[in-house]
Amino acid sequence: METDNFRQGLRDGIPIALGYLAVSFTFGMMAASGGLSVWQASLISLTNVTSAGQFAGLSIILAGGSYLEMILTQLIINLRYCLMSFSLSQKIRPDVPLFHRFLVAFGITDEIFGLSAVKEGKVHPAYNYGMMAVAIPGWTLGTFLGALSSSLLPGFIMSALSVAIYGMFLAIIIPPAKKNRPVLFVVLGSMALSLLFSEAPALKQISSGFAIIIITLMTAGIAAIVSPIKEDNVKPE
Repeated sequence: METDNFRQGLRDGIPIALGYLAVSFTFGMMAASGGLSVWQASLISLTNVTSAGQFAGLSIILAGGSYLEMILTQLIINLRYCLMSFSLSQKIRPDVPLFHRFLVAFGITDEIFGLSAVKEGKVHPAYNYGMMAVAIPGWTLGTFLGALSSSLLPGFIMSALSVAIYGMFLAIIIPPAKKNRPVLFVVLGSMALSLLFSEAPALKQISSGFAIIIITLMTAGIAAIVSPIKEDNVKPE
């Protein structure tokens, strides 16, 4: 039973690992370009496994931000994982020991949670371990390769790739923004506020870490008030 669940997790986790490889490669490049070593960048990915949190945290590190900025930023950006853990705990059998629950919670990402949530019936921890066994190494390996390439590739290639990074971010945000009007308003609002914080004389004095926190709270709060997500009628199992 455990072996079958683990093998299924491995199979389902391969596409996740391939996607992580590409995104974390970008993170590795940015980390190495900012002065972090290959091993420092790889260790961050191995112990965090959170794309948005790592990119935001890297900005704070490179800007010389405070621990308070880092704590608040990570708390706000990664708070969704707490909600995912609460939800997933209802899918795990009641007899699963606490330490298994902690390990499963560590490996929760948007993609792993999505597959676990749609899986029929109760979820065995071995299924999540299977996905984690390929997804986490894929995320870490991509970071390692990205950071390593920064020290090996010529400067003009790195400059070209740095432009491609912004293209990758646009590719992430444009499709959902085209399909969902509230998401579009959030994206445009975040861009406008970011420009304001970078150009306005008074707001320029605010560090990048606190600027991220303020912009996130403002855009998410306004979107929640103006266009709240309607709860569906979910029948209990």
